[in-house]
Amino acid sequence: MKVWTGYVPVLPFNFVGDSIAMGAMSAFHWLVIAVVLLLLFGNRLPSVMRSLGQGVVEFKKGLAGIEDDMKSSTNKIEEQASKPQTKEEAKASEAEPVQR
Repeated sequence: MKVWTGYVPVLPFNFVGDSIAMGAMSAFHWLVIAVVLLLLFGNRLPSVMRSLGQGVVEFKKGLAGIEDDMKSSTNKIEEQASKPQTKEEAKASEAEPVQR
């Protein structure tokens, strides 16, 4: 025989299975937040997006500059490696300590 020792309230919604975790936000909650943010910051939105776009463009230019530097330094190293050394250069390179 089972004895009932607790009280279970009847709720209008189900906590188990409606969301991944208790307190997780549904799509409707995110929609309401987006509308409120749009109403509050809507007039500044174009300038924010323009600044974001300029930042992305500058970032891409920086990456292109780094790639160009890498290619030019690689080409210089390959040119030096393919150039034959004279006897004096070979002796000088053997005598110099390697810096790390």
